[in-house]
Formats: sequence, structure tokens, C-alpha cells
Amino acid sequence: MPELPDISAYISALEPRILGQALERVRLGSVFLLRTVDPPLASAEGRVVRELRRIGKRIAIGIDGDLWLVLHLMIAGRLHWKPPQARLAGRHGLAAFDFSHGTLLLTEAGSKRRASLHVVAGEEGLRSMDPGGVEIFATGLDGFRAALTAENRTLKRALTDPRLISGVGNAYSDEILHAAQLSPIALTHKLNPEEWERLWAATRSTLTWWMDHLRAEAERTFPEKVTAFRPEMAVHGKFGQPCPRCGAKVQRIRYADKETNYCARCQTGGKVLADRSLSRLLGADWPRTLEELEALKRR
Repeated sequence: MPELPDISAYISALEPRILGQALERVRLGSVFLLRTVDPPLASAEGRVVRELRRIGKRIAIGIDGDLWLVLHLMIAGRLHWKPPQARLAGRHGLAAFDFSHGTLLLTEAGSKRRASLHVVAGEEGLRSMDPGGVEIFATGLDGFRAALTAENRTLKRALTDPRLISGVGNAYSDEILHAAQLSPIALTHKLNPEEWERLWAATRSTLTWWMDHLRAEAERTFPEKVTAFRPEMAVHGKFGQPCPRCGAKVQRIRYADKETNYCARCQTGGKVLADRSLSRLLGADWPRTLEELEALKRR
């Protein structure tokens, strides 16, 4: 799912292309995309784009008349900039937003239709789209800590809850926790002041680096291939590869369709965290340390 740095890159790429331009027409390829009926989608046509905002992991396109088109790409939704009147074809094509000099296409891979488009009016309508998480760059350490300690949760779960922290998901939470050298299953109520300082600094520095990096790419070309797995990442998507800090192999925990990647040596004191499915299978034989895990693999 595109997260804060990816959404920021999309907005950076869209601003020079659609700000001040009239949205001539919206073509829907899937009736399931549009989740609102009032104001009608047709009321957006012919109006000029005046502003772009990020609302959590959503892209909000503000047009004349105080109307907003709010796009949530979810896991597999992606944006593409194409020549004018580009064909909306295939089962992946969800919508086309036509401008005089180009077309913004929204596609979604896979069979599940999770991406959404809402049309809302005014600031009140826009606020209704906001899950309410704290904006990292609009708060301080105290506000950050207060949000994450509202409930006693694991760091991974707390960082990825949009009601607590805005714009952080599975990929960048892995990178943040690796940078902070903290376990993904550490409980928020158990962190000491020094660990909070590390987590706060790592969150800001990690997101800043990726925002700058992806925006620079977006200035060169439209971000057609937004992905959660990038070669520059330290641990996310790097299971079995060496940790860039210590060289130990990156480990993972899998739950449903999500995966948490971490370095046991850097983040958990050498302890291998229990993968729910495998630990049930192995029971008492589940390896507790990297050394036990390597020994198990050699059997």
C-alpha cells in the first residue's frame, strides 16, 4: 500500500501536471470504485484543480466549488500519467481523469476491488476522510508518544494504525523500527525514555529520507511503479538477506497476508520471534536464537 513517502511523491508529480487545469471528464471503469453519490461525480467535470493534499494514505484533489476527489489506492491501486484521452481498458482500469494535456489513469492489480473514490464537499467533508492519526511532521515527541501509548500495543501495530499515526504502513514501519533498533513486538507501555527518543528520531529521519528520495525521482519522471519493496530498504522485503548494519540474516514474521521483517541481532537481542504458523508446527522445537535457527536449517 502506498504510504506517506509514496503519496507525497505522487502529489509532487501531479502538481505541475494538473494544478490550474480543468478536469474535463471522469470515466469510470468500475462502478465499485465510487463510494459516494452526493455530490455527484459529474459535478466535478469542467472545474479547475486548485489544490492537492495528502489525507493519511489518501490523495485529495481540490477543485473549484470547494469539492474534493479523494482517492485511496489501498494495496494494489496505482496512478499513471498518459497522453490525452488514453484508453481505459482491461479489468485493471478503474478510472480515467481527463485533462486537456493528459489523462490520469487509476489501475488496480488483482481481482479484489479495494481502491476507492469519494467526492466530498468542503473542509468538513474532507475531515470525514481523515482516520485521525497524528502527523509526524506536525507534532513533537510528546504528541507522538501520547498517540502511540493511547493503548498498550506492539510497536508494529501501533505505528501502522492510521487512527494513531498518519501515513505509516507495513513497509516503512519495518524500516523505522530497524533504524531505531527496536523490536516490532515491544509494547508501547514498556518503552523507556531513551527508546522513545530513538523511535521518534528514527521515524522522522526515515520518512524524511524516503520522501526526499521519492520526490527527487518524481521530478524526473512520473512515479509509474510505486512499490513497497525497494533495493535501498534495509529490512523490508529482505528476508534471508544480510542486515546492512550487522550482516545477520533478516528474519520475518508472517500473519495473514502481511509480513514483518526485522534483524534479530540489531532489534531483539538475538532472539528469533515466533512466526505464528511455523511456531505452532514446531512447538517446543521453535528456535529461540539465531544460532539455534541456523542449526535447525543444517539438520
